[in-house]
Amino acid sequence: MNLLRLSWKNLMADKLSTLLSLLLFALGVGLISLILLINHQIEDKFEKNLAGIDLVVGAKGSPLQIILCSIFHIDFPTGNIPLKQANGLKRHPLVKKAIDLSLGDSYKGFRIVGTTPDYIQLYEGEVAEGKLWEKTFDVTVGSTVAKNLELKLGDTFHGSHGYAEGMEHDEMDPFRVTGILASNGTVLDQLIFTNKESVWAVHDSHGADSISIDDREITSMFLFFKNRMGNVQLPRMINENTDMQAASPAFEMARLYNMMGQGENLMKLLAIIIMIVSALSIFISLFKSLRSRKYELALMRVSGASPTWLFLLIIFEGIIIAVLGYIIGMIISHGGMQLLSGYLTEEYRYEFSGGIFLPEEGMMFIGAVLIGLIAAIIPAILAFNTNISETLSEG
Repeated sequence: MNLLRLSWKNLMADKLSTLLSLLLFALGVGLISLILLINHQIEDKFEKNLAGIDLVVGAKGSPLQIILCSIFHIDFPTGNIPLKQANGLKRHPLVKKAIDLSLGDSYKGFRIVGTTPDYIQLYEGEVAEGKLWEKTFDVTVGSTVAKNLELKLGDTFHGSHGYAEGMEHDEMDPFRVTGILASNGTVLDQLIFTNKESVWAVHDSHGADSISIDDREITSMFLFFKNRMGNVQLPRMINENTDMQAASPAFEMARLYNMMGQGENLMKLLAIIIMIVSALSIFISLFKSLRSRKYELALMRVSGASPTWLFLLIIFEGIIIAVLGYIIGMIISHGGMQLLSGYLTEEYRYEFSGGIFLPEEGMMFIGAVLIGLIAAIIPAILAFNTNISETLSEG
């Protein structure tokens, strides 16, 4: 009889033990895979959106909050900063380029950003329909915004204060969609863009032109340095000598990854413990099965089966459990990721998917087979050393 078929038949002889081993193995594999999928997609989107920004300047407060709000748009502003001070920083000899951001409003959960076309160029955005905003109250929307809200060129809407619906600025002129960006997998997909004057106009009951530019405020500003000396000198100078807060994306993201890593390591440790328990479960199941099948194995030897054949029979049983456990674990992890994608997309404003497969998961398959092999090795050796005459005499 074919080795694989006979191995499977033997496993099905004790369905309960086999099922328990499968579930434990699948749980460990699935948990590790799910952690990898979530972390990979979050870190990939974070890295993609850093876009070479050297420094973010905002109002005094948490530097991490400034980064999360200004770059990733998943937190609230720490306040506003005077445009006059921001413009002064732009003229610093070490500053190569700066991009202003004015935040505060949204439309149906998608943030409205007052900025310049430099922001679009930063992320290599392209216009799929229409054109970039030109006048006050013109907006260009990201692909996800257009898709989810079914916005088309020429559509108009009123923004809401903050992220809360029901607080629309109905007394103001409506925004008008003049362009839709092509999807490129960055933060551009999730935002609504206009000029800073539009944001000022919405929040100024006296009109956008009634206040001097020097008395205006913005939410934050991206800075790009001419050389590394900017990273050394400017953050300290800004934090100590101005009312503004300098936040380094590289430093804050490293701190965030470190915080995330602690929870990730704890979950991986739990998954590894489950994998070890599942390996023990496979071993116990095969060992128990072997003891009850000693007479059967002896008869196989009498019928012409070699010790190597019996050895491989038990090895295949361990590998079958490992491979099936791996497959079930992958189904659990990718299916779970797909179910979580809606929540994660709503929470982080980025697209997540369970349809992504990582190279690490291929390595996990090799590891799963090795675990099945190791768990089966001792029972397989016992099968190899079956004493025919002693076993048959006992039977």
